[in-house]
Amino acid sequence: MARRKHTVRIAAGLLATGLALTACGGSSDDSSGGGGGGGGGDTPAAGGELLIWVGTGPGGDATTELGKAFGEENGVDVKVEVVPGDKLQAQFVTAAQAGDPPDVVMGAHDWIGNLVQNGTIDPIQIPEATASTLQPLALEAVTFDGQTYGMPFTMNNIVLMRNTDMVPDAPATVEDMVAAGEKAVQDGDAQEPLAWPVSDTGNPYFINPLYTSGGGYMFGQGSDGSFDPADLGVATPGAVTAYEKIGELGEKGSGVLKRSINTDNAISLFTAGKTPFLIEGPWQLTTLDDSDINYEVSAVPGFEGMDPASPFITVDAAYVASGGANKTLAQEFVTNYWSRADVGQTLFEATKNVPANTDTLAAIEGDNPAVAAVAQAGADNGQIMPSIPQMAAVWDPLGKAEAAVIGGADPDSTIKAAAKTIEAAIK
Repeated sequence: MARRKHTVRIAAGLLATGLALTACGGSSDDSSGGGGGGGGGDTPAAGGELLIWVGTGPGGDATTELGKAFGEENGVDVKVEVVPGDKLQAQFVTAAQAGDPPDVVMGAHDWIGNLVQNGTIDPIQIPEATASTLQPLALEAVTFDGQTYGMPFTMNNIVLMRNTDMVPDAPATVEDMVAAGEKAVQDGDAQEPLAWPVSDTGNPYFINPLYTSGGGYMFGQGSDGSFDPADLGVATPGAVTAYEKIGELGEKGSGVLKRSINTDNAISLFTAGKTPFLIEGPWQLTTLDDSDINYEVSAVPGFEGMDPASPFITVDAAYVASGGANKTLAQEFVTNYWSRADVGQTLFEATKNVPANTDTLAAIEGDNPAVAAVAQAGADNGQIMPSIPQMAAVWDPLGKAEAAVIGGADPDSTIKAAAKTIEAAIK
């Protein structure tokens, strides 16, 4: 297992008595680690160690430093292991099933269904005072079957990034955006009207704003916000209507959506001044700031006269492993440390991702208008990406159907075929 290891050795000693009393959301009578989480009697002993797994990237480096700070504050040893991000979830589940997981793992909210199904993470209890500092959609994202399973710390969604030298004003509709992009090409200012990642295998995450504006949805939701796997939106007429609209923008239509544009080359088209518009997320803001492009951020527009465009919101959270060796300490780290505004500030400075903590967001948005615009777009029209295990069956068939429709395939038969494939997989 290829990993980059960072071990923080802090003076060993007993954790302060108050730690066991405040674990799992500050409850003074429960050191078990939360609703159903177990961990009773796990008071850290002298020389105990907290093991944290996090994915590669700037967030991993920041987590290493924050782990060191937590250890210094509490007199414990903290080890942070940085695991390749695309392997982190699978390696965590494997380690948990083998009885050798870390105490804490950092991961996306849409892992929750799979992690709960495999019995690998514990619920946590978030105190009301802490919950009040978190964006409501972030809390919704880490809630599964009525229980809270993680401490959210970032909350991201895709937006429209616009070269203001080519297009001074944000387009109100998809049609306005296409017209402005085509004009930039006709005037010789750009080579592509739009850089919207598609790829040869499609990208349902990136196309979701158009899919939802056209009338599509992934899974139905109950009154409590929970997703219903029996209500597959891809199998409804609205999905076909949405992909008819998407197809009109494809290679046999206006040509603004192309399979040749993907997440690898879209950003370079924009930073090289070859297109006025880019659909991307806040993780690209540092790259844009390092370029010579003057840009602004706004919400992805929807089709004229149709529903608003709704981007998926993805949340990163800290989870307590069910089989961890030091669950009381893990609960303290996740619930009472990782929720702090100063921790969120450190993570933001490293990643430029939208903070889930509203105090952190308020502190940074004045100097970071692009991040504030991403947050506002998500709050206005974003939707939490489904975290139920059945969502895993959607990505590949729907992505391939998207690519086919953009390439000129019939939307009706293509989307219906994808729906049948997905339905067969989730039964």
